Order: sequence, then structure tokens, then C-alpha cells
Amino acid sequence: MVKYFRKIFTAVGLMISVLAVSQVRDTHTAIFSSSFKTLQTKVNGDDQLPPVIIMGSDDVLAISFDELASDRRYMRYELLHCNALWVVDALLPSDYVDGFNEGYIEDFRFSEATLVQYVHYELTIPDPAVRIKLSGNYLLRVYDENDPDETILQVRFSVVEPMMSATAGVTSRTDVDYNGSRQQLTVGVDAKGVAVNNMMNDLIVVVEQNGRQDNAVAITTPTRIAGSVAWWEHVPQLIFDGGNEYRRMEIISTNYPGMRVAEISFADPFYHFTLETDQSRADLDYVYDSTQKGRFRIREYNSDDSDVEAEYVLTHFSLDIPEQKNVDIFIDGDLTLRRFSPESLMVFNRATGLYEATMLLKQGAYNYQYLAVPRGASTRGSTSVVEGDRYQTANEYLVKVYFRQPGSRYDRLVAVTSVTAGI
Repeated sequence: MVKYFRKIFTAVGLMISVLAVSQVRDTHTAIFSSSFKTLQTKVNGDDQLPPVIIMGSDDVLAISFDELASDRRYMRYELLHCNALWVVDALLPSDYVDGFNEGYIEDFRFSEATLVQYVHYELTIPDPAVRIKLSGNYLLRVYDENDPDETILQVRFSVVEPMMSATAGVTSRTDVDYNGSRQQLTVGVDAKGVAVNNMMNDLIVVVEQNGRQDNAVAITTPTRIAGSVAWWEHVPQLIFDGGNEYRRMEIISTNYPGMRVAEISFADPFYHFTLETDQSRADLDYVYDSTQKGRFRIREYNSDDSDVEAEYVLTHFSLDIPEQKNVDIFIDGDLTLRRFSPESLMVFNRATGLYEATMLLKQGAYNYQYLAVPRGASTRGSTSVVEGDRYQTANEYLVKVYFRQPGSRYDRLVAVTSVTAGI
């Protein structure tokens, strides 16, 4: 699938209609039961790729998670087809699934030699029993077979049929600043050989920065068309705050402190990992660091099978900034499923003068950052308060192109590409 992820670099900006992806809240990847942890996707065994597979190819999407329990649970899953904005559409299961829309989760293993007992589950897409017929966005919903109306967890993934080709470029020479605090994208979509009646209205381009959903944008109406290629150039909505490189930490051993770990202790039944106190980087100079853009990798340093041998440990975060009166501070990254929730919320401790949070995490290497979210109705986080915004940041942008044919009832995903700033 790598050949469809092309990189190109140019400059950009102009007005067009925009659709707010961040307003779609009920179909995000999420866990709804507190006993379930470590929800992760891998494409062809690679945990660094976005959850996108090519229709009709040999691509395999593996979805894994744990339940903190001593016995297995009998679970099933179903697929829901969604439009470009992740709203469940009007298609019937028989429209997008060949066979019954009900898969059984039968691949499970018990944890081995861990203080915290858990059951590790895995399922793969495509599944011989649930065969996908259409491209587009899918929400996989997992439920207990004894309580099918209650969702345990759900996962977003996409299936692309590469009918068109897309290119994307990113530059720090934006329409609002020059090598300042932002980055701007240009997107081109070549529909050569595809019967598109109206290039101005039939395409939707969705752009995500580092896997975040809160600042993702969806745009229609290209700024110009040249032959079979539609271009989005000088588009205000394709200007993103630069942010900063993600922070890193490793909780891979209970015997010695890993990266950014200040102290390890044990209080039955958990190991406690206290991380070094983080500082604000808003006023510091930019420093490059090769990170995984908010992802994590499960790893126990002395194990060949970390999926079932890694321990669950209480991990204590702290952040040394003044108390913020009008914003909340959240931990962002795949470790929190990119959600602004009570689990990812930092709480200001007046006794220590620090923002603090504690999370039960499986041993591994993690990326994270701090986002400030205005109190009230806002669902978009800002990097400026804690991390700062730097034009040099090596942000990764994922671009998806959807095509809605006249008379069609769903959005086809017809092209996917990615570009990383500064590379």
C-alpha cells in the first residue's frame, strides 16, 4: 500500500466551503468499558501506518485490545458504513457486506506471568465471514454477545479503491506568515479515466494532522481545475498550527527507569512509574526529535511476546505550568485514543503547583503531547499554550479523497496519500 502514499512539496491558499469533521463526536475510535485497554490497529503488521487498507489487495488490518479480567469474554463485532465525515450513512449491511454482518472474536490469549491479569484479543479485516464490498469509511463496533445493544469499543478504519491519484505538498511559507508558526498544504487530485460529472462538487478532501481528529478538516470545491486534475491551493482551511515534536517516554522495564521515568515503585497490586515533570516548550527554541507522531508500541524489554507478557502499570504524568483559568489541559496521543475525556484530563494540584494525571498503561514506548481546550463548547485543542507552534515541526499529514457519484448513496474513498513537513 506504500506506493499510494506519495510525497511532494509546494506552496499554497484561497476560500472554499468547509465541513467540520471535528463536530462528529459519536463515531470516533473509543473504549466505553473501563476494563478494556490498549486498543491498537496495525496494517500488515506495521503499527506506524494509518488504519487504511486497499480494496481487493492482500492488506490486512489487525485490531487488538485487552480486557483486565481472568477469563475470556464472548464478543462479536459488526461494521457500520460511514460517509466522508464519519456519520453513519443510510446503506444497509447487505449493501456493503457480503454475507452476515456479524463477526466472532475468537482469537484470544491470557496474560502470562503478570501481576495484572488480562485477556488479549485480536481480530483481522478482511474476515472470511464478513467480506467488505464497498470502499469508504467503516466503524467496527464490538459488543458482548449477551448484550448486543451495548457497545464495548469501536474502531475507525477505511478501505480505499485507488481510482484516482492524489498528491500533497506542505510549506512553511503560508498565506499568513513566513517561517512563523504554521504550515500550509496544497492538494491535487487527478481523476484521469474516471467519469466525474462535476469536479467542483463531487469530491471531498479530508486532511488529518498526526492522526488528530479534533483539528481535521474536510473541503470541497477546488480552487482550480487543469485538465483532469483538481487543485486546492491557497486554502485558508489547509493552514495548520505547526505544533511541536511529540514528547516521548518508555515504561518498558520494572527493574530500571526508561526514557523520562524519574522513579519506579510498587504498591500492591500495581507498579507505579512516575515520569519526570514536563515543562512548557511554548517559549523555547525548536529542537528536532524523530518521533512516531503520537503513536505507541507495546514492549516489555525482556520479552519476546509483549502482547501477553507486558505488565499494566500506573503511570503518573505532571506538567509544570501556571494554572489555566479558561482552558483545560489534556494528554493527546494514541494512548488516550485522541479523545478529550476524564481519562486524558490533567488536574491542577494546588498543593504541588502542577498539573497531574495518572493512567493505567501497558508497558511500551509512547508518544504524547499536551493540548489546551477552551472550556465550553470547543472540541478543538491548541498546541500553543504548552507545546508552542513551530514551522519546522515534522508533522505528518494524511489526505483522503472521497467521490460521491450523482445518484449514489455513499462516499467512495478513491485516493489516499501522505506528506511529512520538512522531508
